[in-house]
Amino acid sequence: MAQEGMHVHDGLEATCWELLQQVTDPEIPVISMVEMGMIHKVRVEDDVAHVDVLPTFVGCPALEIMKKNIAAKLVEADGISKVEVQFVYDPAWTSDRIVPEARGKLKSFGIAPPPIDFKPGDTWEVSCPYCDSPYTQIDNLFGPAACRSILYCRHCKNPFEALKPIY
Repeated sequence: MAQEGMHVHDGLEATCWELLQQVTDPEIPVISMVEMGMIHKVRVEDDVAHVDVLPTFVGCPALEIMKKNIAAKLVEADGISKVEVQFVYDPAWTSDRIVPEARGKLKSFGIAPPPIDFKPGDTWEVSCPYCDSPYTQIDNLFGPAACRSILYCRHCKNPFEALKPIY
């Protein structure tokens, strides 16, 4: 079962990744931080789990909540007595890190997912998460969180949020 060259803690690291699937984004509780592409690295040394997290935005107000939730979940693993969470900005998080399955979860929560492979100069075209109409308009570029904007669907008349494309 063990491959040649595997570390003693590889199984524990895999357990940590599984547990992190249960740690949701504090502002979007239907999607895990792993699905958002925010968990960059997990390594275990002795009984300490080290987790590198890529915040979606510098200065995100939910960082301390994320740190607390990650630590609380990982100490549930046998063999982990301490968790160290570090926020890293290199590489920078981009919206392309969001896994495909999570895009559907965002829509079901009423948040339009960001476009894939968005490049500078591209037009940000957003479809309504409720009716899929492309007939939408930005109501406010600044939504309830730095990573989201508020839009309005001219077809179904619903306001909704969209996760901003970050490249």
